[in-house]
Amino acid sequence: MKVLIVEDEKSAAKRLIALLKEVDPGIINLKVIDTVKAAKEWFQNNEQPDLLFLDIQLADGLSFEIFDNTEISCPVIFTTAYDQYALKAFEVYSLDYLLKPIDKEKLEKSIEKYKKIYGEKAQAESIDLDTLQNVFQMMRGGNYKERFIVKYGEHIKSVPTESINGFYSEEKITFFKTAEGRKYVIDYTLEQIETLVDQSKFFRINRKYIISLTAIEDVVVYSNSRLKLIAKQFQDMDLIVAREKVQEFKKWLDK
Repeated sequence: MKVLIVEDEKSAAKRLIALLKEVDPGIINLKVIDTVKAAKEWFQNNEQPDLLFLDIQLADGLSFEIFDNTEISCPVIFTTAYDQYALKAFEVYSLDYLLKPIDKEKLEKSIEKYKKIYGEKAQAESIDLDTLQNVFQMMRGGNYKERFIVKYGEHIKSVPTESINGFYSEEKITFFKTAEGRKYVIDYTLEQIETLVDQSKFFRINRKYIISLTAIEDVVVYSNSRLKLIAKQFQDMDLIVAREKVQEFKKWLDK
C-alpha cells in the first residue's frame, strides 16, 4: 500500500510514519507534504496513492483547497487536533478521521477499514467537500446550523433549528416536525443532520430518530433495559432508545 501524508507538523508526520510501519510493515510512504500548494503540484505530476492522510489545517490554508481543480480519487483519512461533535462528519463523508496525537490502535482500525472497504477497488467514492468544509468552520467557531430551508408547494421557507422538535427517517425520506406540529421534508440524511445540529440539544436515539431535548416530556423504562420517550408532536411514534445508546442518552440528560 502506497500512502501520501499531507502534514505541516514534523513531529506529527514522524509519529504517523512510525505507527504506520508498526501497523503494516508493507506500507510505503511516498512523501510528506506540508502545504496546500505543494500538495496540488504533487497530484498534478504523480499517480494517485492508494491512501491519503490529510491534515485539515495547513500553514497556507485548509486542506480542502487541495481538491479545487485537482483530481483526487484515492480514499482520504483526515487528521485533526479538533475534537467534539463535528468529528463525526469526517467519518460520515470520508474514509475516516484520526484525532491528534494519533493513537496506534485507532490507526490500525482505520487501515483495517481501508482494506475491508477498498480491497480490490481502485477508486474511492466522492467526498462531500462542501459539507465537510461547512462543518469544520462551524467546529472552529463553535457554531451550529441555525436554520433549515424547506420547500412546500411553490414556496420556500426557512425554519429555525430551535423550533424543531425532532428529525426522523421514513422510507428513505427525511422529515422534521416543528413545535407547532408542522411536518416538512428535508434534503439531508440523519447522518448529515447529526453533524450539523448542536448535540447538547439533539440526540439520535436510534437509526430512525433524532429528538430535541425540549420536546421530551417523559422517559419511561421499557423492556430489556431500554427506554421509551414521550415527545411533543411525536406521540404517535415509538421513540425507543436503542439498547447500545441508553447509557450515553442518560449521560446526555444529566449534563
